[in-house]
This record gives sequence, structure tokens and C-alpha cells, in this order.
Amino acid sequence: MFKRSDVITVSIQEYAFGGKGVAKIPTEDGEYIVFVDNTFPGQEVQARVAKKRKRFAEAKLLEVTKRSPIEKVGQFQEISGGPYIYVPVSEQEKVKKESTLEVFRRIGRIENPEQYFDTFISSPDHYFYRNKMEYSFSSIEHDRATGEDIDDAFALGFKRRGTWWKVESLDKPSGMFDEQWETILIEIRELLKATGLPAWHPPQKKGFFRHIVVRKSFAQDQLLLNLVTSSEGVKKFDPTDFVEFLKEKLGKRLAGVQHTINDNVADRAKIENGQCTLLYGEPVIVEKLLGLEFEISMESFFQTNPKCAELLYTKALDYVFEENLTASDVVMDLFCGTGTIGQILASKKNDVRIIGVDIVEEAIEDAKRNADRNGITGIDFYAADVGKFLREYPDFAGKIKTIILDPPRAGIAPKTLRKVIELGAENIVYISCNPSTQARDTDTLIQEGYKLEKLSFVDQFPHTGHIESIAKYKLK
Repeated sequence: MFKRSDVITVSIQEYAFGGKGVAKIPTEDGEYIVFVDNTFPGQEVQARVAKKRKRFAEAKLLEVTKRSPIEKVGQFQEISGGPYIYVPVSEQEKVKKESTLEVFRRIGRIENPEQYFDTFISSPDHYFYRNKMEYSFSSIEHDRATGEDIDDAFALGFKRRGTWWKVESLDKPSGMFDEQWETILIEIRELLKATGLPAWHPPQKKGFFRHIVVRKSFAQDQLLLNLVTSSEGVKKFDPTDFVEFLKEKLGKRLAGVQHTINDNVADRAKIENGQCTLLYGEPVIVEKLLGLEFEISMESFFQTNPKCAELLYTKALDYVFEENLTASDVVMDLFCGTGTIGQILASKKNDVRIIGVDIVEEAIEDAKRNADRNGITGIDFYAADVGKFLREYPDFAGKIKTIILDPPRAGIAPKTLRKVIELGAENIVYISCNPSTQARDTDTLIQEGYKLEKLSFVDQFPHTGHIESIAKYKLK
């Protein structure tokens, strides 16, 4: 039929969890299934086969050759990070809900997950909701109008689907990030091109301009920028025109501008890979969540959609507050990171002891600093491994009534989940940015004596296949 790396054209008939379109190809042995990332029912697409098995294959989207009848091509430029920008939001939410419930049925082995379903929380803003975006330069440009590749170009925008070396220049807003910023990006491209310094050439790993990373504070309505270049030709680069242009266009909205020199051949924009200089303004912005302030640097982890994060945290804390917490009870915010949810809980219920625990010491230091900034005193932070926590702090044994879990996307390692269960909390409120791993953990929690009580979904990332879920479990 076909083999790995083949480029195939298929029609998408169904939607599977995580933004995978399902194509069904008739064969003598029955239907052969092809899963294609970031596609939607009704589309005809061109895709490259990444994995091939006996009964199914996985493929990467290259091009939508025919739109779904429900898509409405609009004012925004479609980018790889927003594949459903032309699909009505109501349709996106419908398939996300149905496919995520199916994940709990199939992986979590919940016979009827609908009976536990509480609510589906939509993003307050469906467009311009992101607070961080990374743009790439490349001297290999894919021209969206002609479909041709242009060498020795100066492209600034997003990686072409299925490639790491081609960039499609952003010529109008994507609908995902700040509209004013993306409107002037074409002028920034021309300004930097006029310096005569080349865009990065990914295959040859040479060139000067590499990335622009932008963070936004909705509370301040300000932008913090980081221009990432190599050192190749840096003495010829005078950033003055760049900074002055930004000041003229953005005015008070410009919080700060940084310049990072990064000669690491890996195609990443992270500051720790290079030397960073503050060219203008401040190196941080401040965002607010539910009345609390959080200082954000270019490298800080923070919720990408803060307005929706407020709704997510409110629902999670509703689940915490459903239990009758007393002053002798302890609520543990596990994988607390910079301590966001624990601080919000402390601000709303200061008669309960709250502890934030994370193995990353730098995150705990950030959490303490943010708590001081907000005048939060009802929470203590510990840099500790969950498996050793009760041995290191035996005073908490038998007192942890509720655990709030908010693990990274990879989920909780099975051994770590066992250690969480050993803490013996009566209630677990589990926030997940990957419901498939949460469904897997639900099966384990049920086997260990917990009962799933409630389940809610939160659409933090409109126009993508991502969905977040909040589950509440109670020890039988």
C-alpha cells in the first residue's frame, strides 16, 4: 500500500483525541486506519507517513488540499500552531469533549465517563489569547502564495508544517497572539533585513538572526521581547534602530527588549543557551491571576492563556472547597512550580495550612518571592521529592487531607504516583494538560481505592488539539 516516509493524500473522516484526524482506507482485509495530526473531519490532506503498523499508520500533515465544508476561511493567517483557526469554535469544543470522554472510557476504563462529567469551560477569548509566542528566522522561505521554496531569503514567521528548516513569513496576524505586534512584524522583518545580516540557515547552521520571542502581560498590556542571534557578524549589528522602531510603534506597551547571543547549533531560543543583554526597559513583566501578581521573566513558566487559567484554577479550587477543611488539615500543592494555585488558595482560605512542594529548587525560590510580593503568609514552600517528603517532614504524616496535582505534560511517572498514593490524602484534585495520562492514572487511582467523583474540561488552547482536564478523586 505505502511505506514509511511516503507522501499520501487522504480524506479525514473522524476526529480522535489530541487533534488527530482519522482516515479510513478500504483494503481486502478491512479498513486501514491512518491518523494525521492537526486535521479535521471533511478535509482532504497531504501527509507524510511517520509510522506504519499492520493495522494503522501515523502521518504528519503537510498540506490541507481541500477544506472541510464547515471551515470558514477568515482574516487570519493559518499557522502550524493554530491548525483549526478556520473551524468554528463550537465545532472544536464539541469534538474535544467527545474525544476526551472517549479517552477516559478507553484508557481510564471508566465505563460511563459522562456520569462524572461536570462542565466544559470555554476560553474567555478565542482569539489573541496567548501570552507568549516564538518566531523563527530562516534563509529558506516557503512562499505560501506560490507553494515554492526560496533560497537566500529573509523569512520571519513560523516553521513550515513537517519541516524544521523552512519558514513561512507571517504577513498578517495569526489570531493567536497580540494583534498589534503581529501587524507590525512585517515591518520588523524589512527593518532587520535592511541591516544586510543574514537570517539563520538551519541546515548549514550559520547566519545571524535566529528568533524573536515575545511575552505579553494582559494586566499591564505590555510586551517583553528577546531577539536571539548568533555571534556571527554581531559587531556589525547596531540594535539602536531596532529598539527605536519598537519604541515608536509600541510606545508604553514596550516593557523591555533583550538581545541573546546564542551559538548553540540546536534550534532553540532559550536564554540559558546564550549570553543575554538588556537593551531597553525591564527584564520582567507582571501578570495578574485572580487578584494576585506574578512576576514573569522571559524564561519563567506561566500559563499561556491567563484569562482561561483563572477559570481553570477557580474550578479546581471549587473541588478543594467542597470538602470541609479545618485548621488542622493540610492541603498540599504538589508539582507547585512557582506556587500559583497554592497562593490563590491561601488568599481565599487562610485558616487552612497549605504547603507547596516541588523538586525544582529554582521554582520554589520563585514561589517564595511571588508569595512575598502578594503578601501571602498562609503557605509554606518545600523543595523536596514527593517520595521522601514524609520521611524528611514527618510532622505532616496523616494530616494531608487534600492534594492538588498539576504535573508537567508527560504526566506523573507510575512510581511517583504510587508515592502520591502513599501520602494517604482523602481527596485528590488533579489538573492535567494531557488527559490521556490522567486517564491512565485514573485507572491506577481506582485500583488503589480512590473513586472518581467529578471531571471537567477546559479549552485553554482554542484552534489547537489541546485540552485540559480537572478530576476530583475521593478515598473510599
